[in-house]
Amino acid sequence: MIEPNKLSRWRTALPFWASFLLIPVIWISAIAGGWWILLVPLSTWWAYAVLDHFVGLNLDNAIPETPDGQLRWYILLTNAWAPVQFITLYGLIWYVSGSQTLSSLEKIGVFFGMGVISGTIGINYSHELMHQSDKLERWLADILLAMVLYSHFRSEHLLVHHRYVGTPHDPVTARYNEGFHRFYPRVLRQSLVSAFRAEQQKLARKDLPWTDKTNPFWRYWILQGSMLLLALAVGGWAGLGLFLVQAGTAIWQLELVNYVEHYGLTRKYLGDGKYEHVRPRHSWNSSQKASNWLLINLQRHSDHHYKPNRRFPLLQHHSQDAAPQLPYGYPVMTVAAMIPPLWRRVMNPRVQAWRQQYYPEITNWRPYNNAQNPAPRT
Repeated sequence: MIEPNKLSRWRTALPFWASFLLIPVIWISAIAGGWWILLVPLSTWWAYAVLDHFVGLNLDNAIPETPDGQLRWYILLTNAWAPVQFITLYGLIWYVSGSQTLSSLEKIGVFFGMGVISGTIGINYSHELMHQSDKLERWLADILLAMVLYSHFRSEHLLVHHRYVGTPHDPVTARYNEGFHRFYPRVLRQSLVSAFRAEQQKLARKDLPWTDKTNPFWRYWILQGSMLLLALAVGGWAGLGLFLVQAGTAIWQLELVNYVEHYGLTRKYLGDGKYEHVRPRHSWNSSQKASNWLLINLQRHSDHHYKPNRRFPLLQHHSQDAAPQLPYGYPVMTVAAMIPPLWRRVMNPRVQAWRQQYYPEITNWRPYNNAQNPAPRT
C-alpha cells in the first residue's frame, strides 16, 4: 500500500502532470505545420502505447481513506487544467484562423490534435471533477465540457450511466458484438435523450417542470453558446469551424473510451426490474502504468464504478479474480475499437471467458445481448 505521506509529495504526483507537456506540443504543431500536425496524436496514442510496453503495470494501491489534505498536488492538477485548456484553445483559434502559412488541411489537422487533447485530457479531467462535492470543481467540469459542446455528459454520467451501467437501460454500455461504428451514432442520440429525461424526472419528483431555472440544461446551453460565440468573435467563421472540428474530435475520443470500458459486460438480472449491485467485475480494468499517468488512473475503471467518489490517486487495482483485465492500455484498445473485426477477435473470447468465470449458471445469454430487452432471463 502507498502511504499517505508519500502521496503528499509533489514528486509522487509529478508523472500525472505529463499532460501539460501537450500544450507546447500543440503549439509546435500550429507554428510549424506540415507533418508536425501529427505530433499530438503520436504523442498520446503511439508514444504512450510504447511506454506502456516498457514501463509495465502498476499494481500498487494507495490507502483509500487518504484525506484530501494529502492529495493537494493531484487536486491542483485537475483544477489547473480548465484555464490552461481555455487559453490554449482560444489562443489557437486566434492564431490558426489568421495564419497565412498554414493550408486549410493543416489548420484542420491542428484542431484535430487540439480535439485529441480536449477529449483525452479535458473530458477526462471533467469526469474527475464532476464526481467531487466541491462547487468550484463541478463548475470547472462544466466549463471543460462546454468547450467540447458535450455538457449533457455530466447529467448522463452521474444520473444514468452510474446507475444503469451493465444493463440495457444504459446507452453507454456497448453491447456484445456491437461494433464501434454502430455504437457511436446510437450513443450520441440516446445519451442526450437519457440525460435530458433524467433531469426532467428529477424535477418532476419536486413537482417542477423541465423549464424550471434549476434544470442544469439551461446552464449547459448558456455555457456552450458562450463558447461558440467566443470562437466566432476570436476567429470569425473560420475560427468557429475549427472550434467545431476540435469539439467533434473530443467527443469521438470520449465515446471510443466509453465503448472500451464496458464492452459486453452485463449485470445479472434479479427480476422485478432489478439488477445486482455494481461490482468491479462490471468494467474492464487496465493498470498499464504510463497510460494511467496520462489518463489519471481512468483505466482503473473497475474501482471507479465500485466507488465513484474516490479521487483518482486512490483508485485501486483489482486483480483478475475480481475484475476482467484488458490486454493493453486504452491507447492500443481505442485504436483496435476502430477496426471491428480486429476488436471482436481480441475481445469476444475475453467476454465469453468473463461470462464463464463470473456467471457459469447463466446458459442463455441471448436476452443480455438484446439492447431493447429490459428484463433478461437467467
